[in-house]
Formats: sequence, C-alpha cells, structure tokens
Amino acid sequence: MTGAGSGTGTVLMIGTRKGLWIATSDEAREDWEVTGPHHDMEEVYSCLVDPRTGSQGRPRLLAGASSSWTGPSVRWSDDLGASWHETPGGGVRFGPDVDASVERVWQLAPGSPAGPDGVVWAGTEPGAVWRSVDGGETFALEEALWHHPQRAEWGEGYGGQAFHTILPHPADPASVTVAISTGGVYQTHDDGGSWTAANRGIRAEFLPEGQQYPEFGQCVHKVARHPDHPERLFLQNHGGVYRSEDHAASWTPIHDGLPADFGFPVVVHPHQPETLYVYPLGAGEGRYPPDGRALVWRSRDAGTSWEPGGQGLPEHSYVGVMRDAMSADDHDRAGLYVGARNGAVWVSTDDGERWRPVVTDLPDVMVVRAGRC
Repeated sequence: MTGAGSGTGTVLMIGTRKGLWIATSDEAREDWEVTGPHHDMEEVYSCLVDPRTGSQGRPRLLAGASSSWTGPSVRWSDDLGASWHETPGGGVRFGPDVDASVERVWQLAPGSPAGPDGVVWAGTEPGAVWRSVDGGETFALEEALWHHPQRAEWGEGYGGQAFHTILPHPADPASVTVAISTGGVYQTHDDGGSWTAANRGIRAEFLPEGQQYPEFGQCVHKVARHPDHPERLFLQNHGGVYRSEDHAASWTPIHDGLPADFGFPVVVHPHQPETLYVYPLGAGEGRYPPDGRALVWRSRDAGTSWEPGGQGLPEHSYVGVMRDAMSADDHDRAGLYVGARNGAVWVSTDDGERWRPVVTDLPDVMVVRAGRC
C-alpha cells in the first residue's frame, strides 16, 4: 500500500483495554488482514493515522498506550505497525515543578492543515493538553490551560478527568477547540496564550434546577466538525446532542427524534457536512442501546431530523460504544466504523445503511481510527 494520505488501501487502528490491533484492506473494505496485539496488555485509549508523516509513502501511526508498570507513552510506527518507536521516558511528562503525573493519553489529533506538518496534539488524564512539533515524538504542556483559574473546579467523569477532544481550526492554526469531562468546551484564539470556556446553551442536567447552565462544568462527551464548515460544531453531551453555528459561541439542542439523548460519540461525514452520526445509549446504570438494539442514528440535515441504520449490526446488544470508538475514513466512498465494548468492530461503506464485521472477540474497544495507506 503506497501513497500516504492518498493511497487506495485502508488502515484501521483498533485500541482496546489490552492492546492495539491493526486491520488493513483495499478500498472496497470487504476483506481485512488483522495483526495484533501490539502493545500487549496495555490500555490504548487514543490512536492517530497521520498522512503528513511516515516513510515510503505510508502514514505514521501513533498510539497512546498506558502500562500499569511504566505509565503512559505515545508510540509511533512508520511501517504500518511492523516496528514501533517511543521517546525514552514516554514523551508526555509533567516537569519536576508540577505535582501531578500523566495517567493516560486520551486523545491524539493532527495539527491544523494550515499549520506546520509536524504538529500533533495530545489530551491527557489528568486534564491537560499538550503539543508536539516533531510528529508526536516529544510534547510540551499547554501552560495557560493547565494554570487556568477554573481548572481547580473541573470534576471527573466516571472514566476520569481527561481532555478527550482536540479540534484545531482547519484554516487558523492559532485557534483550537478542546473539551474535557467534566469541565466542558474551551477555546484558544491566540495559539494557546489564553483559553476561555465556550458552553453557552449546554445543559448540565446533574446540577440543581436553576444552576444547569453554568459557564463551565458540563460533562461534554465529544465534539466534531466538518473541515469545510469550521464554524459549525456538533456535540454529544452527558445528556443532549447540540449544534453550534458560531464556532461554539452558543449551542442549540438537536436531540429531538432520538430514542435517548445520552451517548458518547458524534461523527461528521467527511464529504457531507450536513450528515452526522451518533450512537444513543439509554438512561440508567446499564448505558446500553435503547431496547437492546444496536443502531447508529444518522441525520442528513445537521440534526433537524434523525433516522436509524443497523442492518448487519446485532439485533440484541447490551454493550456500549465509547466516545472515540466511532470514526470515518476519507475515501471517496467513505467508510464509517463502530467498535463496541464486547470487542467487535463493524464497517459501513454506504453511509451507515448496512454494516459488516471487520473483527470480533477483541478486548474492550476504546478507539477506532482509519485512514488511507
């Protein structure tokens, strides 16, 4: 497979609680070759297929792995996982003047297409954002966000306190949108010099009546956008799905028509900016699909109306899909991927109408990321 970022092959990274698996296919994405586990028995919460770097026409693969013995590390491969490299000490570490330690790398994201090729962003637990300028080999802490006066009041979601969303503006490298559970959405417009909360209109349903629309403190689960419409953002909250038309200055609920307003992922179609996907989970401690039916819900009109798609998905399912376990590739006929907590991963190449398995019986899937190779 040749031509990083423009090849006809497909590479799919599947991060789990017990390692990483890598699946490769052609553009049809019907038959897959799967290797793994890479980083055996380590938690892999974040992956990135980065077409800007790599070697011999292949994209660089990055994985945020966490060992219970040695801690977290960002590792990279320029040969589709045949070999891996890491910076001694892990690359993402607080300095000696900070009384904290990185527990997990929850997010890896490429820099803005309008910026330098080597920029990679990382979001960690505890809640911090980091920037690399050398393709993910070393990272520097975003100091202004770490020292933000509101940080002391950020809480923790059930999985821990972490920056799980990082969205550099596609046309303005100095503008970055991030999100943390729990804390909400924050933005910088001056290349990290300052950060401001951007949560107006997002409800924190777990707070008392009259206090449910605070400046910050929302339990945002994921934020997404289409690169051609950067001012429009979509957000899956702890309760509610939202759209912003003004780059997060305000948010409007769009969950009417869904069977539940709780969920983790939200994905925008790579070629259709009006089309987005969510995976609703019912209320209660179980957090499984409503009526026990695995369905990916699609809107073709930016959240005005919704329709389910699930042909090929399990008819009886009581497992969840995590915030980064749904994603899309950018083939001309885009592929949509869903990974579940029972270790199964499915792909759809017809905009979510029909699904077929890529692999089953893996450990608990935390993240799926796909790209060309």
